[in-house]
Amino acid sequence: MRPARTIVTDLEAQLRPLELELSEAWWESSTTSSPAADERRTRAEIAHRALLADAEVFAEIRAARASEIDDPLLARQLDLLHDAFVPNQVDAELVRETVELETRVASTFNTYRASIDGRRVDDNDIAEILRTSDDSEERRSAWEASKSIGPEIADQVRELARLRNRAARDLGHRDHFALALATGELDEQRLFATLDEVDRATAAPFAAWKADLDAALATRFAITPDDLRPWHLEDPFFQAPPSAGAVAIDHLFVDADLVALTLRTYDGLGLDVRDVLEQSDLYARDGKSQHAFCIDMDRDGDVRVLCNVEPSERWMDTMLHEFGHAIYDRECDRSLPWLLRGASHALTTEGIAMLMGRLPRRAEWLAAVAAVDGDVLDDDLRAALVASRRAALLVFARWVLVMTAFERALYEDPDRDLDTLWWDLVERYQLVRRPDGRHAPDWAAKIHLAVAPVYYQNYLYGELFASQLQAALDTRAGGVVDAPDSGALLVREVFAPGASKRWDQLVEDATGAPLSAQAFAQELSD
Repeated sequence: MRPARTIVTDLEAQLRPLELELSEAWWESSTTSSPAADERRTRAEIAHRALLADAEVFAEIRAARASEIDDPLLARQLDLLHDAFVPNQVDAELVRETVELETRVASTFNTYRASIDGRRVDDNDIAEILRTSDDSEERRSAWEASKSIGPEIADQVRELARLRNRAARDLGHRDHFALALATGELDEQRLFATLDEVDRATAAPFAAWKADLDAALATRFAITPDDLRPWHLEDPFFQAPPSAGAVAIDHLFVDADLVALTLRTYDGLGLDVRDVLEQSDLYARDGKSQHAFCIDMDRDGDVRVLCNVEPSERWMDTMLHEFGHAIYDRECDRSLPWLLRGASHALTTEGIAMLMGRLPRRAEWLAAVAAVDGDVLDDDLRAALVASRRAALLVFARWVLVMTAFERALYEDPDRDLDTLWWDLVERYQLVRRPDGRHAPDWAAKIHLAVAPVYYQNYLYGELFASQLQAALDTRAGGVVDAPDSGALLVREVFAPGASKRWDQLVEDATGAPLSAQAFAQELSD
């Protein structure tokens, strides 16, 4: 057997060019979708997975992990390589079939545009109608348009689940959901215990808040609360509270320069995101993904953000969120081995992104960064912002419960009646009535199910980490707004270590306690 360090060094040399090509292909297909870009992405993904499928190298990795390793950084690299290799120890034809289908579905999402009364619309157009229209029929048309991609790709998403399950079962796992958690350093039993804890902590306050929201919406639309349907909400999936259940602050961003505010926010922490901005693609156009993400192209400083910015509170939140991912990647210690240059875990980078994305609803940020006049930012608005942050946490927590329960069920049986199950879960956790007589694959309109499978639990853990980290920063370094000591703490204890620590150890080191729902629950009660 080759020495452990030789195994790692050789794999790094092979992985670096493959990952760079995959990143560039992913970026191209997301920003300028075309058959050629899709083909490049497919080739790059297959080549990358082919290396991770090498059974002889995987056997060497397992043997090396079982030996005495004195260097903790070397041991950590072997652990990460092991978890990357495991899902790929399957038939090459199955990998190819899965990758090709994933690429086709992603391309459909990138290029698809819905229509309303014959007019082609994008996601921002739909969001504007759901934010402003008082006409229930117009809102219904917009909401249905937001779900119209579902029938286009539902069968493909089911097939992806079947293919992923075949691979997982060939590897001895129950299904893809179980495999993804096992190779993602997450314990399924602990995850669902946490979900149950969050369910118990949020059920009663969410129900009370939702009853008040329903009363306000019923008054606005001149109907009874029983007549409310999903299109009376502003977010097509009810991931965030509507202004009637929070506080409307979009007017504060109508003339705002969201890029300048993003720079100002991170400058206030002593963190510079200018290099990322120069590489990013921030505005909507045809043929481009309508979503938002951050990508570290090379683990060597080339970090980019994709957004579809418009002057609104939602996109201000998104910009700060995505640049939270970006600064994490940018501030990773570049002296670390290449394999360790990145976030400790998806949940830790989501925690940073959520910590930053919450800022537009903090009075101190509106005053110091957005320069909102004191006459506007009065005591009433300040109190409303606190209530609004609480509402956002409640709503998002209930939404994650839907997604995680649905995704576990999807992989348990991709052929079950998912259309009905989806609305059963929405009604249970979000208290939103299903449309009368509707039987459609509305679940398939959620892009994560197709292209980011078994990821949503990281958002929930990220929210818990964000709350715990906020409490630690408030106590130790003066908060998150214009607090360079907090920026230095984040660099030192969260960003710089990269993936050299397991996520649970990093969270405990950075906040002084293991990850729990305690700080999150405290924010709900404040």
